[in-house]
Amino acid sequence: MGAHSKGAVRTGTVGDTAPMPTVDSAPRLTATGRDRYFDALRAVALVRVVAYHTFGWAWAGLVFPSMGIMFGLAGTLMAKSLERPARAVVRSRLRRLLPPFWFWGLFVVVAMLVHGWMPGWQIVYWVVPLGDPPGNAWGEQAWEILWYLRTYLWFVLLSPLLLKLFRLAPVPVLVLSLGPVLVLNFVWSGPDNRLGTALWDLSTYLFCWILGFAHRDGVLQRMKPAAVVLLSLAALGYGGWYALSHQAESGTYDLDENPLAQAFWSAGFVMLLMWAKARFRIDFAGLTRLKRLDRLVSVFNARAVTIYLWHEIALILAVPLIDQFWNVPAFETYLPLESQWFLFGVGWVLIAGFVLACGWVEDVAARKKPRLLP
Repeated sequence: MGAHSKGAVRTGTVGDTAPMPTVDSAPRLTATGRDRYFDALRAVALVRVVAYHTFGWAWAGLVFPSMGIMFGLAGTLMAKSLERPARAVVRSRLRRLLPPFWFWGLFVVVAMLVHGWMPGWQIVYWVVPLGDPPGNAWGEQAWEILWYLRTYLWFVLLSPLLLKLFRLAPVPVLVLSLGPVLVLNFVWSGPDNRLGTALWDLSTYLFCWILGFAHRDGVLQRMKPAAVVLLSLAALGYGGWYALSHQAESGTYDLDENPLAQAFWSAGFVMLLMWAKARFRIDFAGLTRLKRLDRLVSVFNARAVTIYLWHEIALILAVPLIDQFWNVPAFETYLPLESQWFLFGVGWVLIAGFVLACGWVEDVAARKKPRLLP
């Protein structure tokens, strides 16, 4: 799911910058001000993440590059938020992210300590994950997804500067944002430490984040359709070709094992999604007529951090739980206990349990009244 690991979720003013035209004023919003197109994309992205970690499908990223989409959506929302003073926006983002991370991390850290882990000074990354938090092999499946939170955190901290640079020359900055991953891939691979890992992930998804700025500021809407489609297809073509032609290096065409392919494929895919929204005013407002589905999308978006953090633990716990089902003759006879789809289903039942038991932390972090379901 990440640039290096399978384990792994706003025009306006900045300072005295004049307001920029937006593309979000035209689409119809829900009563809560939500854009159901973006909400639906985020919900599907989370489902795809869980499916990938259940089935390990190498083709999943080609069909729907979840992480690129999530970074693109986050970039759009960050640009919108930066209509307010940058310091307040960054502080708000940290407040919403860190408490759910700390709550989840308490369980993971204690479990690893019980299983023989002894941390050094690097445990500070379990407080503020500016680098990958340390852990032992026993808990790796749980903590390896934290690359996404670390990358998101860095993007939040860098966004005030990135947005200013973007607005100086929107299209050139957007195109040049693919430069860092090319440099790391062909010129200098970076240091072999936490900094190097962070540089790879930031470079892989930098274009998608800045693409969010471009959507919010109306840049995509003002571009000629032929140019957008051509550039998107070129990026998709290069990313797909690079993934398929370099399978020998990683043994797979899985984009998660190939940062350069991931960067270009995600760039082309997310650009088409955001351009289509701006061009055709896609809003999915009709989703509100499907009450149960609309409700489910709302829950996914309000509990996105909880679902992302706890989904691997849910899948881990599903395995011994299913093992116990074999002791019940009726279950052994009538349930597909060996099926990965059954694991997927049980995993979602446990995820739902974690949403009910732990999701309230997101409400507290957002300074809202804690609720079982939003």
